Amino acid sequence: MKRSVIGLGVLAIGGLTIGLTGCAGGDAGVDGDTLRIAYQKTASFTAMDELMKKVKGEYEKEYPDRKVELVPIEAEQDQYFTKLALMNGSADTAPDVIYEDTFQIRSDAAAGYLQPIDDYLADWDGWSLYDEGAKQAGLGDDGKTYGVSLGTDTRGIYFNKELLQAAGLPADWQPESWDDILDAARAVKKSNPDVTPLNIYAAKAAGEATSMQGFEMLLYGTEDELMDTSSNKWVTGSQGFLDALTFYQTAFDEGLGPDPADALDAAWGSKVQNELLPQGKLAIAIDGSWLPSGWISGDNEWPEWEDTLGLAAMPTQDGGGDGFTSMSGGWTLAVGAHASDPQAAFDFIAQALTPENALTYHEEAGQIAVRSDVASSQEYLDYNPSFEFFSSLVAYTHFRPATPDYSQISSNIPVATESVITGQATPEDAQKAYDEALIGIVGEKNTQAG
Repeated sequence: MKRSVIGLGVLAIGGLTIGLTGCAGGDAGVDGDTLRIAYQKTASFTAMDELMKKVKGEYEKEYPDRKVELVPIEAEQDQYFTKLALMNGSADTAPDVIYEDTFQIRSDAAAGYLQPIDDYLADWDGWSLYDEGAKQAGLGDDGKTYGVSLGTDTRGIYFNKELLQAAGLPADWQPESWDDILDAARAVKKSNPDVTPLNIYAAKAAGEATSMQGFEMLLYGTEDELMDTSSNKWVTGSQGFLDALTFYQTAFDEGLGPDPADALDAAWGSKVQNELLPQGKLAIAIDGSWLPSGWISGDNEWPEWEDTLGLAAMPTQDGGGDGFTSMSGGWTLAVGAHASDPQAAFDFIAQALTPENALTYHEEAGQIAVRSDVASSQEYLDYNPSFEFFSSLVAYTHFRPATPDYSQISSNIPVATESVITGQATPEDAQKAYDEALIGIVGEKNTQAG
């Protein structure tokens, strides 16, 4: 999902201290009967906070001898991961239930932050309703399951129909190549220089948003990927990697993207969703399927979004292959390694993922359903007009390499893109720096030339 690292000194620790006020020692919160639930909350992402509050009430009613302590971590994605790691660093602060990104499952399981839940899943009748892809998303390197999927997502292109039509493009615009995207952005810049023609995430502050819904949306539309799945080796020096960086260089050198100073803002993603698109200040945005959820209801409600915006699939580089591409991820609920009562923790997860709660979360968070009973629900299909479109992109989608070292490798992608958009490096030099960092992480024997 949708969803920038700041100094960890007083601010990060202080934020956790406030969130944990009243906590005593012990592996499961205040005492053995209290569950500590850690999850992310931001100005534009409150769906998990709303769900957790609802589930807390339901759970405490079902189990009157148990208590739930909610720990919302108010931070953008990279800050969330960092603060969560601080919590997991001590049994006294480690959560019992964790809102866990699928790409962190393997590394966090290997680091000893999570515990397997296969025994509990075997006795849960809801597990048979999950599709195989969702089940695979929660696996660790050892083949055991560490997380239950909350849903998945895809990524595509949002475009302002009025701005594109003013630039001479059709209201049902569907680019067939990267050049089509750049040409459309150039036309918008010429017809309306007061708006940002194109947004593609590019900064280190955006973290995985830059890696996944920015760079990888380009890379996986070439003939290359980050890892060769046939050899299980990481790829260095590929033409696709270089071409993706060159796309960034072209977009920012020509002034088609945002001002780099804006793009480097840690809150840029929220501004794109809540300000630029609704205010008609951005023409084309490569972004995630969850954005409309924030426009349907809540503080940033925007009833006109469906009439204002068009949706397009992301084309491959030159229209080859399947013609289109997308990236998918998603989040899970996992049981922390220090939970003194794993069954109680899993019971909370099961309560959070009842059909009613899963449906509510999918609607409010803009998630693609992974439970068959929810996916087939007419209420689900009718709630958000974009669900059908973004679900159709699953046919073209790709998933990030599911390895423990992906998150460490991925963090070097925004380093490369940011160095290019700020003019600090050429695409060739940025790729070389990435390759050197990659080899330093996985070892040269685990890489191959693209």
